[in-house]
Amino acid sequence: MLKQTTVAIVGAGPTGLLLAGDLAHAGVDVTVLERRGTESNLTRAFGVHARTLEHLDARDLADDLVAGGARVEHLRLFDHLQVDLSRLPSRFPFLLITPQYNVEAALERRAVAAGARLVRGAEVTALRQDAEGVDLTVDGATVRAEYVVGADGVHSVVREALGLPFPGRSVLKSIMLADVRLSRPPENALAVNAVGDAFAFIAPFGDGWHRIFAWDRLHQAPDTAPLALDDIRDVTRRALGTDYGLEEARWLSRFHSDERQAPHYRAGRVFLAGDAAHVHSPAGGQGMNTGLQDAANLGWKLAAAVRGWAPDGLLDTYESERHPVGRLVLRSSGAIIRMAMVRSRAGRFTRNTVGGAAFRLPVVARKVSGTISGLGIDYPGAPRAADLPLAGSRRLYEELRAGKYVLVAPESTDAGDRVVVASPQKPGTPWTLVRPDGHVAWSGDRAGLDAALTGSLGGGWHASARRTGAPGR
Repeated sequence: MLKQTTVAIVGAGPTGLLLAGDLAHAGVDVTVLERRGTESNLTRAFGVHARTLEHLDARDLADDLVAGGARVEHLRLFDHLQVDLSRLPSRFPFLLITPQYNVEAALERRAVAAGARLVRGAEVTALRQDAEGVDLTVDGATVRAEYVVGADGVHSVVREALGLPFPGRSVLKSIMLADVRLSRPPENALAVNAVGDAFAFIAPFGDGWHRIFAWDRLHQAPDTAPLALDDIRDVTRRALGTDYGLEEARWLSRFHSDERQAPHYRAGRVFLAGDAAHVHSPAGGQGMNTGLQDAANLGWKLAAAVRGWAPDGLLDTYESERHPVGRLVLRSSGAIIRMAMVRSRAGRFTRNTVGGAAFRLPVVARKVSGTISGLGIDYPGAPRAADLPLAGSRRLYEELRAGKYVLVAPESTDAGDRVVVASPQKPGTPWTLVRPDGHVAWSGDRAGLDAALTGSLGGGWHASARRTGAPGR
């Protein structure tokens, strides 16, 4: 076991792996500590939304994942109520169905190739921090880090060691999960419905196996209770009208769905991300996506702090930007699951007719699809950056693959070695400074550029510009 690292990430799920790849790509010494000794080929998450695909595109990972998955352009919630994703303002106007382990594998390859250290079978049991760093107890030994990120899930040891509460409640008990083979798979990529006393959801993994989520109001068993294939078959028939020829299962499990959020995502030199910071119902498929977006927000800020150029307060913006998003996802996913649990026939009729009519209103449709896909989530003063076409048949998100700020500059300029300068394809495009996480830091005319660069990059950008030969700095 190593004794020292600059950043230690606890947990090698998607959140921890994306963060590790970003830090290593920025030249930061980073170590991922994972309690599990071996990788698991089972997963709860199965969907990657448009905003997450944009983040993966900025890391040159999206296209391969899309090629191996299934696209869903209309996300059906229940009965005739569905969310139209086909009009999303993105290269990815759909929900991508692909198992979590495919996403993890791509993120791990990137992180390791960039130089991240991944240590499996390393269990963190305690944490102590001081003004200069953090001591982790790992299998009885001490590992010293400048910063620590807890990406270790709902039962986070890091969060508990910080003494942070995790307030909330269980919303849905005894959700049944199964990976199954079907002799007659659904015609659509997703099959979902709720009938008051039961709901079921089926999604393909793309390898002949399907994931089923099922819930039975009439039989609420503890997570540890045995689960038989006939239980899954019965609930699926009640909710969907058929079990699609369910033949066999490679995995059966029960779990309960909580809505919880830590009051803070930062305590000194320690941060929380993903399920360690927030958990919610699986409705809408936003769990893994929210964690990946946490990592995309935190990585470049942490790298800037380690490398010594972060403006004052930059690390604090991780919590101020991401905590409200976690709260929004709790509310939106909770609303979906509560609508799915409506029991009376009259209540379901009202849900379907009123909800269906509302979803056909353009303003409502944009709001719902933007929230679920993540494209409608902006930060105060930093809206999501659209994937602008650039000169030379390039795109903005291709330029973001450098892990730096991107300046879309209508005129020739040099902003230093922390900024990629790109020319817009369309005349009249304003000067625009885009953060490494694909959010707009500033947009305006040339007169405001120096102030924008100083505010985003600190005073050091002047020196770096001189080093690259920029005139007049």
